[in-house]
Amino acid sequence: MSKVLIANRGEISLRIARACRELGIGTLAVYSEADEQSLHVQLADEAICIGPPSSAESYLRGDRIMSAAEIADVDAIHPGYGFLSENADFAEQCEACNILFIGPRSETIRKMGDKALARETVSKAGVPIIPGSDGPVENEKEALRVAKKIGFPVIIKAVSGGGGRGMRIAHNAVSFTKEFLTAKMEAEKAFGDGTMYVEKYLENPRHIEFQILADKHGKILHLGERDCSVQRRHQKVVEEAPSVVLDDDLRAKMGEAAVKVAKACDYVGAGTVEFLFDENRNFYFLEMNTRLQVEHPVTEYITGVDLVEQQIRIARGEAIAFTQNDLKIKGHAMELRVYAEDPLEDFMPSTGTLEKYQIPQGEGIRMDNGFEEGMEVPIYYDPMLAKLVTYGKTREEAIEVMIKAIDNYIVEGVSTTLAFGKFVFQHDAFRSGDFDTHFVKKYYSPDALKEETEQEARLAALLALKQYLNDKEQLRLPSN
Repeated sequence: MSKVLIANRGEISLRIARACRELGIGTLAVYSEADEQSLHVQLADEAICIGPPSSAESYLRGDRIMSAAEIADVDAIHPGYGFLSENADFAEQCEACNILFIGPRSETIRKMGDKALARETVSKAGVPIIPGSDGPVENEKEALRVAKKIGFPVIIKAVSGGGGRGMRIAHNAVSFTKEFLTAKMEAEKAFGDGTMYVEKYLENPRHIEFQILADKHGKILHLGERDCSVQRRHQKVVEEAPSVVLDDDLRAKMGEAAVKVAKACDYVGAGTVEFLFDENRNFYFLEMNTRLQVEHPVTEYITGVDLVEQQIRIARGEAIAFTQNDLKIKGHAMELRVYAEDPLEDFMPSTGTLEKYQIPQGEGIRMDNGFEEGMEVPIYYDPMLAKLVTYGKTREEAIEVMIKAIDNYIVEGVSTTLAFGKFVFQHDAFRSGDFDTHFVKKYYSPDALKEETEQEARLAALLALKQYLNDKEQLRLPSN
């Protein structure tokens, strides 16, 4: 492998480029017209424009990406996450063109991307699944029969869904049909596929996922868990590793279940098996993400394993050089997704110029960042600016490092979720570990954030006044 095309943008493209450079592999960046001056274009060895700003005409155009691969004579394509990373047709196209797809085989992506088929595959492997329909439902009437059988509340999901789209919760039969049709319509618009299925809705679960690695020689390992329970609109915003609610025995059982899932779908590469964890400490398979996760840095921190490097090594046929027993969890890591969004206005995207942009630095701080001062935040893509990751010997230490890092992260020109992140990390429920996927719904509101921000401003003013008076008093003291 001498040259890799990075079929993505932003911070993940920079992350992949750095891993390739450390392995002595050349890189080709592809970019839209909106990203001509972006950091990932500057860092790569070569760059090719693949279309207009819209992702539908650039980063989602597999044909244009394959043309760039042919022009630049690359050996492999790394899709990152999002865009074409879980597109089985694109992976299949790479296979047909004899270009390594740095990810699982196309048939694996297809199998696990079909949520109903994934449930069936996992169930046969002996992994617990949430009660629900046996495969897709044909229409809302059949779906309602299933819902009544398993009992309300239920969650209606798109077979091809992801990112919280094509999902609706129905608490009773009266609201079910409306929620079903809304979810179906959303799925058709987002994924071009309105096929649906129904599951029992767990009221207060934790969202816990396990990182797995599998090589082409039959070795499959898990690298422990990440707790991703702090979410808004079914999308993760804060992640940590390890989870505060798992003990060693349960971690081992869930890890074994994750490995079973990987074996059942003949997995190769880095992937994530996601579980819901209920109040009675039962866990159930949720889905498998057949790609690198946004939150992979927290696992890298606590295990010392470079997951992107492992992806590349596995893709080129190398065996994983360590065993399950070699992997040890050390310390604790936190991640905050820093979005250009306004948490006071229902997290609406905030675009504009980064008039001031200073990222935090120091021991225990890692920044996976895609921007610098003076750059524009475009309206065409996911508004994530960076991932702020912190590490400590203990969970409490990782939280304190995070809060200080947020305070030292300066952004002017756009609104960000930094204040929201600080709200989470300072909240008693989060610090105690007693929270679930409804954290935001239970505890967060714009008014709560405003009140906390105002209190901090008052405290800062009082401290400044105290310092001023102390300094003034010192000046009055006679010198000897």
